[in-house]
Amino acid sequence: MLAIHMLKTIGLMSGTSLDGVDAAWVETDGETVCRLGPAMTLPYAPDLWRDLRALLDAAPGLDADDPWLADVVRRLTERHAEAAQQVRAEALKTLGEDTELLGFHGQTILHRPAEGLTWQVGDAALLARMTGLSVAFDFRSADVAAGGQGAPLVPIAHAALAARLPKPLAVPNLGGVGNVTWIGADGALVAFDTGPANGPLDDWARKSPGRGYDKDGHLARAGQADGEVLGRLMTHPYLAAPPPKSLDRLDFDRALKEAGADRLSPQDGAATLVAFAAVCVAAAARHFPEPPLQWLVTGGGRRNPAIMKALSAVLSEPVRGVEVAGWNGDALEAQCFAVLAARVTRGLPLSYPSTTGVATPMRGGQVLGALL
Repeated sequence: MLAIHMLKTIGLMSGTSLDGVDAAWVETDGETVCRLGPAMTLPYAPDLWRDLRALLDAAPGLDADDPWLADVVRRLTERHAEAAQQVRAEALKTLGEDTELLGFHGQTILHRPAEGLTWQVGDAALLARMTGLSVAFDFRSADVAAGGQGAPLVPIAHAALAARLPKPLAVPNLGGVGNVTWIGADGALVAFDTGPANGPLDDWARKSPGRGYDKDGHLARAGQADGEVLGRLMTHPYLAAPPPKSLDRLDFDRALKEAGADRLSPQDGAATLVAFAAVCVAAAARHFPEPPLQWLVTGGGRRNPAIMKALSAVLSEPVRGVEVAGWNGDALEAQCFAVLAARVTRGLPLSYPSTTGVATPMRGGQVLGALL
């Protein structure tokens, strides 16, 4: 039997928190992870962050040929190229290994799978030209076109990384939107978006002068969750709906207003949003085939002590950051897209009925460059 070639890949991810580009070097064939290399996060400049955040609000009515959009996409892609080149240079320096392939997710600005829409912006051709590397991209659209949710896509990569960990295992990712992967002892996967996470909390914190986000949970820890507002939010039908299911970054904005969150103090509002993010994760457990042995939390939310305390209060199993398993929570999603990029080149499925609701395991993505 011919050996499968291990690709030296850099995954690039810009998540719904909009904080920057995560880049991570991985040696993988898309089914196993041979080696993890250097990783970094390259923050966005304030002007690029503002434009990306504005794209979320503008996307439903935005013309794909809008010159402003083209300018933002160019700057976004240039930042990705910069991150890729820095990680590539570090891999050459520390591992003596070059890079063959980039996994380029781009930035999601609109996600409405019920309408057959998911929109990730980014110029793969420009990225290929700037780096001289093959680029795998467009990971979600084939799944959505086939009737899937288009998200989450990382579960199959989580499974590869978790090959030696005790199971059942739950891996909640608390970015702008929360999602969770449940991995069974037999390798079974269940995954879906849990609800809002850091996105509404970040937007809320920015209402207070000098805050870009609720650093170390200071704002939330100074307040008390409002039981009335939280109670209204907990009745949202999304929490009870069975998977597959996924969310847009702004899907809960209206629900938060209708629940009365806007009338709360900065501290109580932050505490309420933290409590709701935790409740959403707890509600996800009702959809697991069996309880996990532990919850390994990734994403920016794991760095917020208020969120981790709230999760520990509502979950019966141990709740810890993924670092206890030897993972790098800042790099994990980028590492996953490195694995997915390798799967694209091999024609392996990216999504499954139990992760996105697609009817059959679904291949996806496109490749520009020599690995096509």
